[in-house]
Amino acid sequence: MPTRPRLALAALAVLPSLNAQTPPPADPYVWLEEVTAERSLAWARDRNAVSQRELEAQPDFKPIQERLLAILDSKERIPYVSKQGAHYYNFWRDARNPRGVWRRTSLEEFRKPEPKWETVLDLDVLSTAEKENWVWKGADWLEPDLDRVLLSLSRGGADATVTREFDPIAKTFVAGGFTLPEAKSGTSWRDRDTLYVGTDFGAGSLTDSGYPRVVKEWRRGTPLASAKVVFEGTKTDVSVSAYTTVEPGFRRDFARRAVTFFTAEHFVRDGDGFRKLDLPADARMGTWREYLLVTLRDDWKTGGRTFPAGALLALPWESFHAGKRDFAILFEPGSRKSLAGYSRTRHHLIVNELDNVRNRLFLLTPGAAGKWSREPLAAPEFGSVSASGIDDETDDFWLTVDDFLTPPSLYRGTVGQPGRELLKQLPAFFAADGHEVTQHEAVSKDGTRIPYFQVARRGLKLDGRNPTLLYGYGGFQLSQTPGYRAAMGAAWLERGGVYVLANIRGGGEFGPQWHQAALKAKRQRAYDDFIAVGEDLVRRKVTASRHLGIQGGSNGGLLVGAVFTQRPDLFNAVVCQVPLLDMRRFHTLLAGASWMGEYGNPDVPAEWDYISRYSPYQNVKAGVKYPRVLFTTSTRDDRVHPAHARKMVARMLEQGHDVLYYENIEGGHGGAANNRQSAYMNALAYAFLLKQLR
Repeated sequence: MPTRPRLALAALAVLPSLNAQTPPPADPYVWLEEVTAERSLAWARDRNAVSQRELEAQPDFKPIQERLLAILDSKERIPYVSKQGAHYYNFWRDARNPRGVWRRTSLEEFRKPEPKWETVLDLDVLSTAEKENWVWKGADWLEPDLDRVLLSLSRGGADATVTREFDPIAKTFVAGGFTLPEAKSGTSWRDRDTLYVGTDFGAGSLTDSGYPRVVKEWRRGTPLASAKVVFEGTKTDVSVSAYTTVEPGFRRDFARRAVTFFTAEHFVRDGDGFRKLDLPADARMGTWREYLLVTLRDDWKTGGRTFPAGALLALPWESFHAGKRDFAILFEPGSRKSLAGYSRTRHHLIVNELDNVRNRLFLLTPGAAGKWSREPLAAPEFGSVSASGIDDETDDFWLTVDDFLTPPSLYRGTVGQPGRELLKQLPAFFAADGHEVTQHEAVSKDGTRIPYFQVARRGLKLDGRNPTLLYGYGGFQLSQTPGYRAAMGAAWLERGGVYVLANIRGGGEFGPQWHQAALKAKRQRAYDDFIAVGEDLVRRKVTASRHLGIQGGSNGGLLVGAVFTQRPDLFNAVVCQVPLLDMRRFHTLLAGASWMGEYGNPDVPAEWDYISRYSPYQNVKAGVKYPRVLFTTSTRDDRVHPAHARKMVARMLEQGHDVLYYENIEGGHGGAANNRQSAYMNALAYAFLLKQLR
């Protein structure tokens, strides 16, 4: 499930579901919720062995595995970088560095086909020395000094991380520096010798979702236990955090209390405390220079005006604090137009719009009297396009372009200067010649038109016999857009498969309303949309039920779980990855309570009434012929509990259904901790799909 990208406030430091409540007595498989209990692991190993024997024996398995590993380890991949001072940093995995190396180079070197890289930290060397399987989780820089960084390292890929202070100049961990033990922590530099810290401080310091409830201000050289509490929320909140933003000429401290996944209270530091900001609970707040930026999820009536849901607003902080609410509208949504995001340069904002699920870039520049100019930012007219400022000091930006069949290209540009410098281009990892991308619409049960992309051979014979893989997500306002999927192309398209990406409700393709249309009691709409796309593929004779498979992970795993239990006749194969499936207990397992804003609370009878109608674990039945399912999960997934998949498989086996299961011992919510594991798990999935759908 998604987390906020800036402060990944993760949850518990241990894998067993310590936040689980007493289960209903009718659940005979609750023992599988004990993640690392030997009985549970023995069960998982036995199921793994059954799946591995079958799928590794498929003629497609080994060629696909080797091909995908070569793609993942290829040195021809684009080394995306972030600029810190004069250096351009990159984290890289390949066959020589399976755990990865953090490295840097100069712009002059980065322009070369084969740049010279300076190693800053080698995780393989570190893992060997410390006898840990470290997985990279990111770096938080001390700004503007850039001579200290907080590194987040995970054991085996879990969300829970160890935080350690690092000197990027000396390329060593700082002796006696800031260090946090394994937990789902959130940290931010306040200054060189002070951190904001949210972590597991002991009893009562975590929310029901397993995230920090308390933020402390921790001074260098003092025990963490003596750090002063500066902000706290309630036990039923999702999380709290505090952080400092540093931009040229501006430095501000904020706190955020996430009441639900989609609602929050925002605060600004005022002396020794934090003062609440007058913003809608479901708005997202950002900063740029002297401006407050607000993204709306619902209409907002303020200052005698109504600003529409989905809009991006801007107002100088000075005016906002003075009580003014005359925001400038930087983006206004349309019926098929939504905000994909925005990025900052020194003097401009780059706004990325989705117009019928296709990106368009615009340059926004503040002028006199609160007026902003708006002009298109030239970019290719196909596929997915994104732009991001390189740093806060210049108007330089990165531009990336790709689509289903076109490998990504990375450009460097400067606002106001003509042309773009092509820096890197991914080679073609599969044979795309002879294929085409088309966009179609299905009509859902309530008459709503649902767009979807189809990738297939040009001149596809519409005889209902094409192996077709339908993918969806449909939740948390996350948009599914065209992008280069090298593994899918090499393992599926080249073998004659058709790939379909559904833009169902619950996502963010058409703004907040598209998401809210499938929220809580309206959840069934997302499943109806997905079913409608499947039916449309059959109606158009692209495929038939015998040759139609579906795939989804996390919330998408719930999607395919709900759909195959509701319409078992429509599909012949299901790949269900790191899924939610037991929606009676999802809120008691690991981070599950944080998602009640999306699904509802099953402890409330009226909400369980609608959740119970689609919850896969409660709706799978004996005596029904279901499509064959491959369930995959990870022991180290401390976000979506592996018991969802475990219990579903146990119940289906008890009912006499033919299912497969594979649990990776590492990998976290992503399922794999390194390229080899990723290649292996993907090869299992594609070998399964090819066997079932050809």
